[in-house]
Amino acid sequence: MRIPTLAIHLDRDVRDAFKVNTQSHLLPVLATSIKAELNKVVAENDQADSDAQTHGKKSNERNTSNNSKHHSLLLQLLADQLGCEPEDISDFELQACDTQPSIVAGATKEFIFSGRLDNLCMSFCSLKALIESSESNLEDETGVRLVALFDHEEVGSDSAQGAGSPAMLNTLSRITNSFTADSKLLEKAIQRSFLVSADMAHALHPNYMEKHEENHQPKLHGGLVIKHNANQRYATNAVTSLIFREIARNHNLPVQDFVVRNDMACGSTIGPILASGVGIRTVDVGAPQLSMHSIREMCAVDDVNYSYEHFKAFFLEFSHLDEKIKVDA
Repeated sequence: MRIPTLAIHLDRDVRDAFKVNTQSHLLPVLATSIKAELNKVVAENDQADSDAQTHGKKSNERNTSNNSKHHSLLLQLLADQLGCEPEDISDFELQACDTQPSIVAGATKEFIFSGRLDNLCMSFCSLKALIESSESNLEDETGVRLVALFDHEEVGSDSAQGAGSPAMLNTLSRITNSFTADSKLLEKAIQRSFLVSADMAHALHPNYMEKHEENHQPKLHGGLVIKHNANQRYATNAVTSLIFREIARNHNLPVQDFVVRNDMACGSTIGPILASGVGIRTVDVGAPQLSMHSIREMCAVDDVNYSYEHFKAFFLEFSHLDEKIKVDA
């Protein structure tokens, strides 16, 4: 399927303000109706012959009655992909996404152009870091290393599997209960735990430099960005940013800071949701990128490696580093 735009010749005002009506302008084109109907007649004749030979009239009746709320052509395409018959599909959830493969590009192959970098990039880096950090000796580890990947973040996280659900707290509870029946252990574990809320960050755009605060302009190839916001749109505070910055310093990894302009709205992450819902110390970070939420997003190859190295170092060192942190409250 594809969602074609209106030719600029027919909408010259689009240069002044690009606006999309989500009801009228984002309907995907699957096929032309005339062509689809012609193919449908042929397919139905072939299907009828096949049904008569194999299943008889009963199977044919099931074909015409099942899934009537979905277009038969779409059902057939899905069935072909799944390796089943259309009548075997009771229902489905379907999301359209860009099918163009991700590529490494740029004059010196320094960029990644891909759909859904936000937030598959951080998901990949954190999971790879967890796996490889756990291959080393775990005898001295005093904590439990965990990566949590949540659904529905871009629409508010309020779902049964989103960050706003009890999923995180339930997970921590089950982990602590596996060690002891002490009901107070969960509270102690939460106070000693640390959450890295890893979502992508806004890199300085060379064509829109005025959109960034003068002293907070994260750059591509500059390493992970620590995100701050006085209105708690990010959960970072002085202590959590110090811990994450110390890990970078110990491993000679670059790190950057981001604060949105005071006259601009700020996006948010699951960091404040989990910090307030669970009561866990949290830092909000992310690799810098351009074109966030567009069909084709862009980030730097170096920052993917920096993110992986930073997360891996966090898994390896946090437990020991945290013991050395003294906070004067």
